[in-house]
Amino acid sequence: MKYKIFKRNYLFLLTILWFSATFLTMVYGQNKPKSRPNILFIMADDHDSKAISAYGGKLNKTPNIDRIADEGMLFSNCFVTNSICGPSRAAILTGKFSNKNGYYDNQAKAMFDGSQQTFPKLLQAAGYQTAIIGKWHLGIIPTGYDYYSVHDGQGTYYSPKFIEPTGEKIYEGAYATDLTLQNSIKWLQNTDKSKPFCLMMHFKAPHRNWMPAADKMNLYEDTTFPIPANFFDNYEGRQAAKEQKMSIEKYMNIGGDSKILGVKNTESGEDLENELKRMTPAQRAAFDKVYLPIKEDFTKKNLSGKELTLWKFQRYMRDYLKCVASVDDNVGKMIDYLKTNGLWENTIVIYTSDQGFYLGEHGWFDKRFMYEESFHTPFLISYPKLIKKGTKTNALVQTIDFASTLLDLTGIKQPADLQGESLKPILTASKNKVREDLYYHYYEFPQPHAVKRHYGIRNERYKLIHFYDDIDVWELYDLKNDSSEMKNLIDNPAYAKVIKDMKIRLKKLQIKYDDTHPTDAYLQKQ
Repeated sequence: MKYKIFKRNYLFLLTILWFSATFLTMVYGQNKPKSRPNILFIMADDHDSKAISAYGGKLNKTPNIDRIADEGMLFSNCFVTNSICGPSRAAILTGKFSNKNGYYDNQAKAMFDGSQQTFPKLLQAAGYQTAIIGKWHLGIIPTGYDYYSVHDGQGTYYSPKFIEPTGEKIYEGAYATDLTLQNSIKWLQNTDKSKPFCLMMHFKAPHRNWMPAADKMNLYEDTTFPIPANFFDNYEGRQAAKEQKMSIEKYMNIGGDSKILGVKNTESGEDLENELKRMTPAQRAAFDKVYLPIKEDFTKKNLSGKELTLWKFQRYMRDYLKCVASVDDNVGKMIDYLKTNGLWENTIVIYTSDQGFYLGEHGWFDKRFMYEESFHTPFLISYPKLIKKGTKTNALVQTIDFASTLLDLTGIKQPADLQGESLKPILTASKNKVREDLYYHYYEFPQPHAVKRHYGIRNERYKLIHFYDDIDVWELYDLKNDSSEMKNLIDNPAYAKVIKDMKIRLKKLQIKYDDTHPTDAYLQKQ
């Protein structure tokens, strides 16, 4: 009898313990913090996608940047909102167009409002460790970061001065691209391993004046790069394109850009002289070994006209791609660090640029225009837990989408005032597009390159642009039949219905993004 009572009580006790354990497991499972992904946001400055081999270009090889595409997704149609450094960065941080974040151009009297909402601040509030290292270029001390180490303004390639929480620091003898990687890894090594991180690693390169690292000085010196088919564009039917001041022929600086100093009738090259003064003796010797013979050869040839323009183009391409090579090296070192330290699988890795860049198309360098080369920007993303390896998408996306996407991927609610779209449905292949049309608005005129103020719309086939302020000119391009945008179809009667439809769609976008008086909002800021 006692045994039966004991057995019954024992079984009852086991049942109670089982239910208790199950209940606790359920409660613990519901409340246990999920493993949130880390974020590594890598951004270069003026890195055109044609200078990334994953995009199919044959100018150079970028094996390390390509690794992100190989292990994740490549976006072939990612576009900026305003193709100029500071405003593009502001749009990425805020997920909003310039008219909403208040940062219109690099010449703005009212600098970036650091008190406003940004995605690093939202991540920080959710428990993320945040840092930005490298180029910032927004005119204020970075906000929303636990740590920052950023260039002073545009910065220099050699012995750069960085602004840090403890003040200004000059890294004597350092090369900016290498230093950005080194400081990034140093920060990662000292993070709290129990918390996720968001690191924004921003390279100055390959921004003008394209100063190579000492070990890259001789790279591409035996390479002759192909001349773009529209290099000698005459800009027929495109007034704004004709009146710009960013052509290689007229406005590329032989002294500073082509690195030919001390030759009669060449520009002084103040930026180059400043960089040379910042070099160590060994770095200067590496420079002189390559560039002094180039100077001697240039002096002997006494080039002019078309020959001089083509010579400047080759010099430009070689130096630009030398700078890209250092970026690629350091991207590889960061990927290796993540993999070696068990961080790769749980880290969202993005590679992008603040905008595209002209590599001789239309005879230009620089950016600014809504034409494809500067409107388009590279965007590669890897996240092994979610994104299938080696995938590509032609979906139209924009850099204002980055903030919404990262918040979605980290489980943080997206504020209603963000203007971007989450790209998670594309990354998971549940959708193949998030929008039909793209909007663009550029403001910085007349300095420094005399590119007219303009806004416009692009869809999968057509692009409509309105240049305003000192002119009132419309342009339409059929990208299917004219990918180089050489033929303005605005006066072609065969496209009358297309133009009408595009103007209606443009108006809808301006209402959506609250930019219905584009000619007024910016001018009131001046």
